[in-house]
Amino acid sequence: MSAQASSLPAYFDSLYGAADDPYGVRSRWYEARKRALLLASLTRPRYRRAYEPGCGTAELTAALAERCERVLASDFNAHAVDVARRRTADLPQVRVERHALPQDWPRADGPFDLIVLGEIGYFIEPEAWAAVARACLASLAPDGDLVACDWRPDFAERRQSTQAVHAALEGLGLRRLLRHEEDDFVLQLWSRDARSVAAREGIG
Repeated sequence: MSAQASSLPAYFDSLYGAADDPYGVRSRWYEARKRALLLASLTRPRYRRAYEPGCGTAELTAALAERCERVLASDFNAHAVDVARRRTADLPQVRVERHALPQDWPRADGPFDLIVLGEIGYFIEPEAWAAVARACLASLAPDGDLVACDWRPDFAERRQSTQAVHAALEGLGLRRLLRHEEDDFVLQLWSRDARSVAAREGIG
């Protein structure tokens, strides 16, 4: 691991040590809008079992809980896990664990019919991210959806580009059903079910 990579735990300890919501996920319209777009991109109104690594403050986790029977959320930072557990304390369908990826990927908890990768891939070295991508494929249910949403501009803590993050997921061979791109972020959804949302409901 490089010296730069080894500083990530300290970086996140500093962020969450200074504030429970260091990215303003609860207060910024940008974050609320992006969260709404991700939720609107999902192909089904309800899912059985979801996994959301890198959950941070768990604002998205709480929203996913409204549409999932069970949600497993995780973060590698202990402060973030504490914040997420407090945020979801009244949601019995949510479990929050401390996971470092790829080694702690929760294989025993799958299969998942929804996996949400929200702005975590570029914090992971390319070889490790490739292992995460393979774990997604191995844990995805036969009708499962895989969603990734990532910030596009460059920043100091990156381990790889957003383009590379999404290319690794694109290479899994799943059918891409959605791509939404703005100056700030890109959102994509792939599925094992190649049918469009309309086709699934017999429209057209």
